[in-house]
Amino acid sequence: MEKIVRVVRLAAEDDFEGWRSAARSAALAGIPAEHLHWQPGEATTDLFAASINSAPLPPVAPADDFAVPRRFIDVASDAILHVDPSRFAQLYALLLRLRDHPALMGDEADPSLRRISGMAAAVRRDIHKMRAFLRFREVIEADRTPRYIAWFEPEHHILRANAGFFVRRFATMRWSILTPRGSLHWDGATLHEGPGAHRSEAAGDDPVEAVWKSYYASIFNPARLKIGTMLKEMPRKYWKNMPETALIPSLIAGAEAREKNMVEAARIRPLGDGRAALEALREEALCCHRCPLWKPATQTVFGEGPADAHLMLVGEQPGDQEDLAGHPFVGPAGKILDRALAEAGIDRANAYVTNAVKHFKFEPRGKRRLHAKPNNGEISACRWWLDQERSIVRPRFIMALGASAAQALLDRPVTITRSRGQPILLDDESEAWVTVHPSFLLRIPDETRRAEEYSRFVADLTALKDRITAL
Repeated sequence: MEKIVRVVRLAAEDDFEGWRSAARSAALAGIPAEHLHWQPGEATTDLFAASINSAPLPPVAPADDFAVPRRFIDVASDAILHVDPSRFAQLYALLLRLRDHPALMGDEADPSLRRISGMAAAVRRDIHKMRAFLRFREVIEADRTPRYIAWFEPEHHILRANAGFFVRRFATMRWSILTPRGSLHWDGATLHEGPGAHRSEAAGDDPVEAVWKSYYASIFNPARLKIGTMLKEMPRKYWKNMPETALIPSLIAGAEAREKNMVEAARIRPLGDGRAALEALREEALCCHRCPLWKPATQTVFGEGPADAHLMLVGEQPGDQEDLAGHPFVGPAGKILDRALAEAGIDRANAYVTNAVKHFKFEPRGKRRLHAKPNNGEISACRWWLDQERSIVRPRFIMALGASAAQALLDRPVTITRSRGQPILLDDESEAWVTVHPSFLLRIPDETRRAEEYSRFVADLTALKDRITAL
């Protein structure tokens, strides 16, 4: 008897919800894996012209549905983005087995589960590579407004899966990401998808890249150079997309001599490169137009402190006095912070002090300028500067003063009451601690409660001091 193969059409290569719905229906209908042919996109299928069943799959009644382990959904949603054309069939076959044996998801030795898990891991690595190695270049369009263009060549179907990350991270920029498989275009309000592109359509070098290359060269530390590890984390194929990687061969060539000079110059961690890098970064930040906050502000208020500080203090944004003076935490909130640090036994002069947002956001009230909380887009736009400060200073501990600072560090909304008083491990293995912003204490009208909250603030700083001392 001839085998009848049913074609299941999916909207696109990354259509997880379409696969999930069809797989559920097919499983409930008892259709074997070998009787399904998964067809993503608009292409026609004639492989089984003599034995195709084009009838739709039967609908699923709520009473007939079945559950699978949550871990399978997580793994499948990643694996579906893999380029292996057999992934849909492999996932469906695994689903049929899980329906009767849910504990299978815990069997790491199972060959099919290992293949699917390997696909998911490869997709997650590709997603990470795109976020880490994609570079925007500025192009001035016909209406004299800037647009930022990036070219990337993903290994898997990850473009749309990564769209939300770039919208959140660069919410205030107008940008386009071009890839061979498709393109994304963000106008500051709406995300549009487009067809695949060719590398020649991407922008060439822009004037900012000279500054960026100078900065990258200044922070390059030959003592930390591990070529094998670097190539594993940043394969050569990504180098052509990034301006700084053009410098790598010459930097590697001179690394041995530079390392020898550094060791001879001092037995402690070298500070010269760090100070120069911070100064270069500060000069670049003075011209920051990443979000509209630069327009009404007096100036960029950059971070200050030792380039090798073990502790970084991150506030929300500069206030009125900081905006005028050009230095962080010099106003009323800064005075409270200084007093609390002294009571906790922390010397502010040994800490690097900065803000999540570098420009003062305010609402004018006559001659006064009242503080206005930065929104998610403004925090995301300014996170680039904070990330660069962290990469240069490399603090072992970071204290986030307030929810906005915590959000900038953790890239997610944070509730102070749930997070304060305990270390949070970051990707670079530094520890983040969370407490209130000192300006919060200024806004408490009741003196008794204000004193209680100030004591809690000092206790948070003291706990951090004890942690620093212990390590």
